[in-house]
Amino acid sequence: MTDPSGTGPAGELRAAAKPGSGEVTATVIVNASAERVFAGFTAWERQGEWIPFTRVRVVEGDGGEGSLVEALTTVGPAVLRDEMRVTRVDAPYELRVVHCGKLLRGPGVLRCTQMDADRTQVVWHEWFHLPGGATGRVAWPVLWPGSKVALTQALKKFARLVETGRLP
Repeated sequence: MTDPSGTGPAGELRAAAKPGSGEVTATVIVNASAERVFAGFTAWERQGEWIPFTRVRVVEGDGGEGSLVEALTTVGPAVLRDEMRVTRVDAPYELRVVHCGKLLRGPGVLRCTQMDADRTQVVWHEWFHLPGGATGRVAWPVLWPGSKVALTQALKKFARLVETGRLP
């Protein structure tokens, strides 16, 4: 993956890995161990059960570090393709990805902090490069509240699925 020119796949991934100006964070407490929570989150193909309108699959690798994961979100005729490279797995505490598609780019991290034997705090943080230059930066404050609400609602549904034993 050495790429001294800064172009090609390695250079593209490095560029995408830099935090963008669109930032969103969601947090939830899950009544389960960090191991169960982390296993639920890394069950990639099952993320569609808690992320609305989305189908997820591992395109390359085994879902662990170095893997390429694709999420397709479909609402009516609109389809958003999100490609993510898994860049770090520190189970059951941290998972890092880099969104490296044409539209969605930027780093993301999921952290699981075990609070006691059966309670784990989950923090999901994303830093997106905003498309559209200045227009994208102006639009972000309008779009951000919806992004945060949607991410928080998805994490709440995730928590319910883990707590009831339906995930992983």
